[in-house]
Amino acid sequence: MNYYIGLSMAASSGMDSGVAVLDEDNNLILVNKLYTMNDVMFFFDNYPSLKYSKICTSLVWDRTMLNGKWRILGKPYQQVATNKLIPNRDGWTHRYSTRGCDYFKSLTEKGIEVNRFELYLTRQSLHLDSCYKERSPADCKFLQQTLRLEWDLDLPTNMMPMAQLEAIIGAILAKENAKHPENIKVVSSFKDMNVIDVVKNPKTLDRLAV
Repeated sequence: MNYYIGLSMAASSGMDSGVAVLDEDNNLILVNKLYTMNDVMFFFDNYPSLKYSKICTSLVWDRTMLNGKWRILGKPYQQVATNKLIPNRDGWTHRYSTRGCDYFKSLTEKGIEVNRFELYLTRQSLHLDSCYKERSPADCKFLQQTLRLEWDLDLPTNMMPMAQLEAIIGAILAKENAKHPENIKVVSSFKDMNVIDVVKNPKTLDRLAV
């Protein structure tokens, strides 16, 4: 039996990352919160069915704060990318962080299938986006109820952490990639790894959990 692992990576260890595992029958085997990269590495290194698993992990948003030098030297008419006085050593203009990229690449070298996904793009593609502020309690409740009622996942009625719900989205995408690769498109590449998304929402194709 194959397993599908979704990982929602946070920008730093101060925020919780989520991991979720789905099986072939769409049963949620495990959900958990991780914090440091050591936690992530420990989970995958000790997961017994890793060689039978497909992994889909989210891109990590780069939340690097601008330092005092940029505020002093930066002017409205001086762009960071072209101003020689402000070398971009800290990746101020980078949208995504490289957190975990080296470890995920090492997994692929061991023969494990690992793909990346853009969380908010995939939420839109799967019709899981809401009108509420992102990651707010209302958004969290909406996502959990949608996964439970429309995607037939056995989730508790009490509110789950948002990181775990986001990880479930990654697990759904990993399963769709394995079962129906014709419904998957590569939207970009990040650090030599494919960033994938669905072509059409599987719910509209009437074949979920087939």
